[in-house]
Amino acid sequence: MGNSEASPPSVWRLAGRELTFVDGNGTRRPLVMGILNVTPDSFSDGGKHHVAERAIEAGLRMARDGADIIDIGGESTRPYSTPVDTDEELRRVIPVIRGLAGRVGVPISIDTSKAEVAREAIESGAEIINDVTGLDGDPEMAALAARTSVGVCVMHMRGTPQTMQDDPRYGCVVTEIEGYLIDRLNACVAKGIDPQRVCLDPGIGFGKTHAHNLELLRATRRFVALGRPILIGHSRKGFIGKVLGDGEADRDAGTVGVSLAVIAAGAAVVRVHAVRPNVDAIKLFIAAGGLDG
Repeated sequence: MGNSEASPPSVWRLAGRELTFVDGNGTRRPLVMGILNVTPDSFSDGGKHHVAERAIEAGLRMARDGADIIDIGGESTRPYSTPVDTDEELRRVIPVIRGLAGRVGVPISIDTSKAEVAREAIESGAEIINDVTGLDGDPEMAALAARTSVGVCVMHMRGTPQTMQDDPRYGCVVTEIEGYLIDRLNACVAKGIDPQRVCLDPGIGFGKTHAHNLELLRATRRFVALGRPILIGHSRKGFIGKVLGDGEADRDAGTVGVSLAVIAAGAAVVRVHAVRPNVDAIKLFIAAGGLDG
């Protein structure tokens, strides 16, 4: 699958609804996915929402701020993070999903690579599986996605979170990741997943150097040509500090800048920590003609 002439898709199908990327006037409408990490050790916000009540309030605030999707994760995938077992991951995420489902009005995504966690999350109200292993880490994941008809986000990662930053190398990073995403899309379809339910993510920061990340971002149009919604997860990542020349700089303004660049290139979803600044910037970017032409 993949066609250099393909237009960005207008719909991402979930189990009970469709997410559209075009408004009633025919203008492209990119979506903002808010990151809600229910972990003590995520790289940017670890510990901030570790208590369920605090995480639920943060999710409600994201919805009020304009998030189109809320992505809940109970296991850090930062470089060299410590894995958690299924029971602990469930203990972290299920109360939060139950506390938000039906209250936020937008889809909840479960950020997990474990089929059991995804299954219980879906039963609790999640509508999307966001899997950093591209639905390839757990042999039951693709079958679960096919059976439940949820949306899925298929991401590229070199190695595991524990190994991915150990000297990542590619012949051509764009070509290799493009090939991976095509292969995983085809594998999902072969497992019975409707391709209209699949979103693709090149995996910024997951087994890539700073230079690789920038090369991938500049190639967003090439990934868009694969014909499925492209999600970019760049928020607050290290390459932003590298470009700014200050590793300690606040990265939210840089995150917004990247969001606008990839949206202009056709990305359908941006996954971010700070929802309101991105929502507001995108509104003004569109109003000022940023998606024209």
